[in-house]
Amino acid sequence: MNSFIRRASIVAGATSVALVVGAGAASAHVSVVAPGAEQGGYTVLTFRVPTESDTAATTSLRVELPDLNSARTQPIPGWTATVDKNGDGLATAVTWTAQPGSEVGPGQFQQFLLSAGPLPEEDTVSFPAVQTYDDGQVVEWTEETTGSEEPEHPAPMLSLAAASGSEHGGHGAATTSETSTEASSTSSSDNTARWIAGVALVLGALGAALGLGAAIRGRRS
Repeated sequence: MNSFIRRASIVAGATSVALVVGAGAASAHVSVVAPGAEQGGYTVLTFRVPTESDTAATTSLRVELPDLNSARTQPIPGWTATVDKNGDGLATAVTWTAQPGSEVGPGQFQQFLLSAGPLPEEDTVSFPAVQTYDDGQVVEWTEETTGSEEPEHPAPMLSLAAASGSEHGGHGAATTSETSTEASSTSSSDNTARWIAGVALVLGALGAALGLGAAIRGRRS
């Protein structure tokens, strides 16, 4: 699981950087990306949070979660993270808060990573968010996108691919593959051993025949 989280974090970070470079300042909304995220699977969610204000800095971000079994934050220097859970122990929200001096200033953005799952078995999942500035301004990114027009403060949305089964069956598949490989290797070794034994018998018989022939010729001479 830890190796999966590390690989997913690297992929998510690289993709987020690419999106930032490609989009530039055209999109200043709070957004979420998770390359390869599947329905019912685990992934690393990357929330990209730009500061839209020209005079104030972002001091906190709160994101609502769809009742997840697992929600683990990645440490960010100068920021604290709190995961809220309901009575059933499911994660319902996560809040990142900046310590003094670590706010996201005007013209800057920050990325918040969350290892989460299993994701809902739906085509899309919404993560309503609330962004707070140090001047007291609060921006609610909670509006749903309907049709072709995007609202002023859309909620971060993530599209999910259909479940491939690799998340749940990967370990079993690996075990089966390893067992098959071991069986093939064992069979190959057995065949090789039999072949070598057969050659040894032939050479032994040939050696014995040659020795017997030499003995007979020696007696005749």
